[in-house]
Amino acid sequence: MNLSEFFQKYPDESSCVEAFKTKRLELGVTCKKCQHQEHYFRKSDLKFECKKCRSRVSLRSGTVMEQSNLPLRYWMICIELMTLSKKSFSALEMQRMIGHKRYEPIWYMMHKIRRVMSKRDEKYQLKGCLEFDEGFFERVDNKEDIKDKKAILTPKDTKNKRGRGSERQAKVLVMVESEPSIKAPKKGKPDRKVGYLKMVVMENLQAETINQKVKKSVEKIATVLSDGYKGEF
Repeated sequence: MNLSEFFQKYPDESSCVEAFKTKRLELGVTCKKCQHQEHYFRKSDLKFECKKCRSRVSLRSGTVMEQSNLPLRYWMICIELMTLSKKSFSALEMQRMIGHKRYEPIWYMMHKIRRVMSKRDEKYQLKGCLEFDEGFFERVDNKEDIKDKKAILTPKDTKNKRGRGSERQAKVLVMVESEPSIKAPKKGKPDRKVGYLKMVVMENLQAETINQKVKKSVEKIATVLSDGYKGEF
């Protein structure tokens, strides 16, 4: 959905509650007490009630929204924006777009969503023809983290090694599905198209460490294209 379609389908909190309730019932709600799977839904307190033992469980129980007091609509808007856009959103920008007064709950909500997305990514494997490479991304400290830890940067802290292997850079293994393009390549453009990709932060880029991550992330019958880097960093 684009944003216009999203807001037409979910114009208020009650529509979000109804959609989430329907999805949970489709997936199946199991009573934690007696394992029965048939439930009533109580609109008064947004809980499922077991038809057998009358035990109740929250609509948010067992989900990323558990123990959160933020409206379901906040969660759905945030998930939609984070998955719809190719660009990342800061918690401050998300707070402004949603219109919430406090920064911390929005930051925590986005952190939980990213963590769940990461766990989901771990469940699928890349296949076909793959391209591998290493990447180095500068570490950026969150202002709130610095404040909480009472970190003070001195001139000595800023004199780190530059370029490849810098202490300010995170080592990342990049794995991309790469297949021949059906369309005729344009001048100066690659003749391959990109499928799914995975980017994994690594402690080091040694061959043994890379092989362990590859076994978890790539199908055994996949074909690998690389730049010849031997992973001895």
